This record gives sequence, structure tokens and C-alpha cells, in this order.
Amino acid sequence: MKIIIKNGHIIDPSQGIDGVGDILIEDGKIKEISTQHSALSTSSSAHRTIDAIGLYVLPGLIDMHTHLRDPGFEYKETIKTGTKAAVKGGFTTVCCMPNTYPVNDNASVTEFIIRKAAQEGHCTVLPIGAITKGQKGEELAEIGTMRNEGCIAFSDDGRPVMNSLMMRRALEYSKAFNVPIISHCEDLTLSEDGVMNEGLLSVTLGLKGIPSEAEEIMVYRDLSLSKLTGGRLHIAHVSTEGSVKLIRDAKKRGVNVTAETCPHYFSITEDAVTGYDTNAKVNPPLRTERDIKAIKEGLQDGTIDVIATDHAPHHMDEKLQEFDKSPSGISGLETALGLSLRLVEGGILTMGQLIEKMALNPARILGIKRGTLQTDTNADVVLLDMNREFTVEVDRFLSKGKNTPFRGWILKGMPVITISKGRIYEWQ
Repeated sequence: MKIIIKNGHIIDPSQGIDGVGDILIEDGKIKEISTQHSALSTSSSAHRTIDAIGLYVLPGLIDMHTHLRDPGFEYKETIKTGTKAAVKGGFTTVCCMPNTYPVNDNASVTEFIIRKAAQEGHCTVLPIGAITKGQKGEELAEIGTMRNEGCIAFSDDGRPVMNSLMMRRALEYSKAFNVPIISHCEDLTLSEDGVMNEGLLSVTLGLKGIPSEAEEIMVYRDLSLSKLTGGRLHIAHVSTEGSVKLIRDAKKRGVNVTAETCPHYFSITEDAVTGYDTNAKVNPPLRTERDIKAIKEGLQDGTIDVIATDHAPHHMDEKLQEFDKSPSGISGLETALGLSLRLVEGGILTMGQLIEKMALNPARILGIKRGTLQTDTNADVVLLDMNREFTVEVDRFLSKGKNTPFRGWILKGMPVITISKGRIYEWQ
């Protein structure tokens, strides 16, 4: 099948392209790309010609931090529904976290996820394996066999690896197998039973708080272990000013570390919890304006490499429980791009820098040939209408998870066409 995308504003940081041009796709691969100064060499007709005038043409986005809940929690999400939501949000590759049931801590579960994604997935699914068996932090999982089966990173996300020796060994393995260890930085002895950011608001609401130090102490520990071992450390969902400063300093000292944050950590503060809104309950918790300012600065100066969604869908009944009992998490795949584009509108990032954070940098960290429009790569492409506004309506989410604190927000910038796995998806 041959597809030509014409007259679009192509942005591809991997090639330094930022201008109007055309793209030729053949048999699911980027065959040729043109700019204002060159034309497509082909003159033959295409099966489909897409006029992209007035649209941005971007590499498909990559989410390093997705919870697909499959296997075991299919009532929350499935590979089929989660990947359909991803494609709608502009993501053509998602990396699924291992806190499933059973936990993805062995090659059999990894193989199941890959096989089911091949059958039902609307985009590419790359599994992340658990660092420890059962995510219990007591014994290393089968990192080598899972790596050979297809895991592209390892994490106990949802649970920190509290045992420092265990984390050291994992980072040593990361060197041997050339994979990142994704750290959920949380000191459980400080955060125990906490449900929101610790401060005046938590006292006012009568909710047990989680201090910033619960994250920062573990960030410091893992940075120290990365320096000790030379292992590949990636810090997940950075939420505090202190964490940004620690990572910035570590990078200056040559520590082998990368980091991510999520749209909710630069879009809303702990105030969203007011009224005991469980849709604003996340882990780590929403913080303060000061933390948001620091995170934006970290994105701008390169301290934070990646914007990930931490898509964490839950069943509506679970989120309708009391705040203390409700699970943490936001359904984020369908709002992440719209929220992140506010950084471009606010002058924090250029469009090219945003695509680096959401496509190119994740690909580089994971060691995959994606996040680019280079010739002979998979034709994962997003056509974005920056002038299209949409209201966040959970009834229109394709994800099973309707849990979002952004309900009713008007966001500007919407994918209108996503090309993934050789299929064209069009959105109204």
C-alpha cells in the first residue's frame, strides 16, 4: 500500500526537519521525505493521498509509562482498549508496566503480552519487566530471559525497590543487558498511609500527607547507586522541586541518569484534591506551584528528558470510594498531548523540543528505532491540527478508564489522523 502525505508542516528532530514538505509511505515504511527544496521522486499514483495543509506531521509519540492492566485486571483496561486510546492520543508505541496479575516477572508473561498485542493491539506494545519477583523487592526477577523475550526496560513501578543492595544488583544487570532500570522513587516508611501531598491543605482536609522527601530521598539513593555501578537509571514521574535539583546536579557530575515527568505534574496542583476528588489522587501526589515551576524549568533545560503519561485506568466504582481507599491514578493517554501542547503555547518548549520529549528521547533511552520519520523506519505518523479545540469528555474516551481531573477542560491541539501498524485512523 502506498500513501502520500502532502503539504504538511513536518517536524522531525532526529533529522533537524522543521518545514513544509511531503512524505511517501510504502508497505508500512517511510520511503521518502521531501522539503520545500526538494520534491518526491515518485510520480506514480498512491492508494491514498492525504492533504495535510495546515497540519503538523510528526513522528508517532512513544509513551514510556503505560498501565494496560492486561493480564489480570481487564475490567480496568485491556491491550485492545488501551492501545486504541493511545492511537487516538497520538501514541504509536506504548511501554506497559509490569504490575499486572500475574506480575510480568518471567518470560511466560512477557510472551503472553507480546502475543496478545500482536493480535489485538492498535499500536506497538513493548513490555517492561519487573525488577524483582512479584514486585516484592526480595529477589531479582528473570531479567536476562525476559530481556531475550522482548522486555525493553525493567521496573517495579507501583512499588519502590526499598532494598538498596537489590537496586544495586539491578543497575549492574542494566549494564550487562544494556537496558534502563526505571525507578519508582518512594520511601515507603515516609509515605506510609499517605494519600496526598503533605502540607496545609492535607491538614485542612484531614488527609495523611506524603512529604516531598519521600520521593527525594530515594532519588538521591538511586542516583548514588547509578554513580557507583555506572548502571542505566531512569527516574519515573518526577514530581518535586528537590528531585529536579538532584537530577540536574547528577547530570552535571556525569551520572548515567535520565528522567520523566507527566502532564498532571506540570498542569495542576494539590488544590485539585479539594472536595476529596479521587480523580486527582495519584502517586506520587500532586504537589505545589513551586514544584510545577521547577518541573517546567527542568523540561526546558533538559534535566527532564521525557514526558510520559503514567496512564493508570481504574474502574469507576473504585474511584467512587472514600479518598483514603480509592486507588491512585489518572487515565492519561487521550489528554497527554493536549496538556503538553500548553507548554508550547506558554513558550516553555518549542514544538520540536516537545516531540523530542514525547518521541525521540524515549526511543533513544529505550534503544529502539522509533520516534523518527527517517527512511526505512516504521511509518508511525501523527497529523496534528493545532487549531482544533476539544473538550475533555470522559464519555468519549476510548480507554475503559474514565478517571481524570481534567474533565471539562478545553484543550487546543488534536491528532486528526494517526498512522500505526500500517493502518490509518481518522478522528473527528
